[in-house]
Amino acid sequence: MIDFLPVKSVDGRDASVPVAGGSCLNIAVGMARLGAPAGFVGGISTDLFGRMIADHALASQVDLRYATRSAHQATLAFVRTVGGEPQYAFYDEATASRNWIYRPGSIPFDEIEAVHVGSTTLADDQGAAQALAMVEEARASVTISFDPNCRPKLVKHKTRYVEQMDAFAAAADIVRMSDVDFEFLYGGSDHAGRAKSLIKAGASLIVVTRGIKGAQAWHGEAGAVEVQAPSVKVVDTIGAGDSFQAALLFALRAIGRIGRQALARMNSGELDRVLSFAASCAAFTCTRAGADPPRRSEIGAALSRLLPDSLD
Repeated sequence: MIDFLPVKSVDGRDASVPVAGGSCLNIAVGMARLGAPAGFVGGISTDLFGRMIADHALASQVDLRYATRSAHQATLAFVRTVGGEPQYAFYDEATASRNWIYRPGSIPFDEIEAVHVGSTTLADDQGAAQALAMVEEARASVTISFDPNCRPKLVKHKTRYVEQMDAFAAAADIVRMSDVDFEFLYGGSDHAGRAKSLIKAGASLIVVTRGIKGAQAWHGEAGAVEVQAPSVKVVDTIGAGDSFQAALLFALRAIGRIGRQALARMNSGELDRVLSFAASCAAFTCTRAGADPPRRSEIGAALSRLLPDSLD
């Protein structure tokens, strides 16, 4: 999608700047910038905004071979920051994203290590059904990552939506959500209780991010781990969760724990390093406007802590 970010014009009036974004695209861009091979699956328009999105992805070496280009318009989102949190007004009817259809057998999953799904596509019944069909085919050989990244204003039937998010969580090996997402889906703050239920159902890793309070994670073997968020001067928090997710997946791959069996054997020290790296990348993103995840060259110190034996 295109995010219209709030800015001030030279004469002091409110204005908006169009920037390519969207949670899953942000995650693909974030992974590619860190040095992991990443691609995007979904609908991208051939209109002016769609070309901006494709150019943005390709500039970071995101593979678009499995994206579907169509003449349907691009999804647009206008952003305002309220109480320190970005809020969105979406224009997403009859868009390229909404019209995306998964075609069984179209992706060679035996050549792919992980698939991530989440966010606005899943708020629509058809989008959720298509994404779940992809997940069901992929999960036979691929690690599944899921972040609901809830957008309440797009949810028309909450009970059904929660049931759909539960179906994705049940199919996933890695589940990450913000504390705001958790509150919307389940109410309360029993993160540990929900994590234990998901692990018992088959997931390996559950992560709840909590903004400036850092992140908590639960793992079947490594147990519970908590990391603090680095202290930075925040410009905005747009894309911070996506940067965390991208860095989490990159880090798991970098230490050899992205495969399902390897992920299940991770220890607490590895989990702490992975979470700390992801938190550092999310914090870095908060220091500049919009969803602009770090490049590998920008996070050398965090990378050396993740891979202490690396010559990188």
